[in-house]
Amino acid sequence: MALAYNTGHCDDFALPGGQAQRSPPAPARIRWTSLALIHPTARMMNNAQGRTMHCMICGGPTAYYFSKQYDGPYGIFMTDIPSVDYAICGSCGFVFSMTHQALDADRWSRLNVEFHDHCAQVPYDQKPNSPPYAEQALMLGLAATGTIIDASSMLDYAGGRGILSRLVADLFAMRLDVYEPFVRDEGVSYLDKGDLTKYKVVFNSAMFEHVLCRQDLDDVNDLVDPDGVLIVHTVVGERVPQDPSWFYLTPPVHTAFHTNRSMAVLMEQWGYTCSIYAPKAKSWILLKGDVSRVLDQADAINRRLKTQWLIAKEGFVDYWK
Repeated sequence: MALAYNTGHCDDFALPGGQAQRSPPAPARIRWTSLALIHPTARMMNNAQGRTMHCMICGGPTAYYFSKQYDGPYGIFMTDIPSVDYAICGSCGFVFSMTHQALDADRWSRLNVEFHDHCAQVPYDQKPNSPPYAEQALMLGLAATGTIIDASSMLDYAGGRGILSRLVADLFAMRLDVYEPFVRDEGVSYLDKGDLTKYKVVFNSAMFEHVLCRQDLDDVNDLVDPDGVLIVHTVVGERVPQDPSWFYLTPPVHTAFHTNRSMAVLMEQWGYTCSIYAPKAKSWILLKGDVSRVLDQADAINRRLKTQWLIAKEGFVDYWK
């Protein structure tokens, strides 16, 4: 299965003019019924028995949500895909592209290659939503010195051109291995898929929005050691806007959109008990074990920095309402 990754478009929910917004607009009321009855793509996505598609996160019922047509700079990659149709889960609010799921592997891979080749040509100072690499490196350094994470074995899964790995090495003398199935950059030592093992820390930046099936998510979590942590950088809000112009739909390789509820479900399914959110790094650390210990560790770092740099709680930190 080909995946897209690291588009550099992860940011807070945004209003026109660049203003931040803590809560995306509420979606219109959805009538929960068979996908096959209400949209052509949904009919194609149903199985031979005619059963309704279920959410890859929680197994709940899904319904057609809205459609989007791509034009502008990314329209050239979508000339044979006139419309992208999205469905929403009635239980956890997870939203996914039915159209992308229906693409064959070659077309999906070609879309990824074309898009990322295009992004590679954009100067860094013209990328408005690049991942906060410096803040992510600082988060890893603080978490390691504060014993929140064990930095003895760390992996950046779908780590792109290894920017975070190099920063962590330069700033904190820590090793962050990189697995990246598509791109290569000189000076980065990449792991092949067959070399992957279990890690105390698995970092995953801007890939959770590129998945086509549940296995794509489980493949990442399966690399986490039984007492390790999973770190996720993506956009998560209370709900996904029912709006084709929503900024996070702009990259044509974004296919999956998470909510506070869907992430809480994933945490529970994977056995994580608590989480830490670093707003400046826009990343969540998912942890197992003693919740009170994690809360104390995060508080110790905040007191050291004289600011609430980390937010910790039992379950998923639903920071964006």
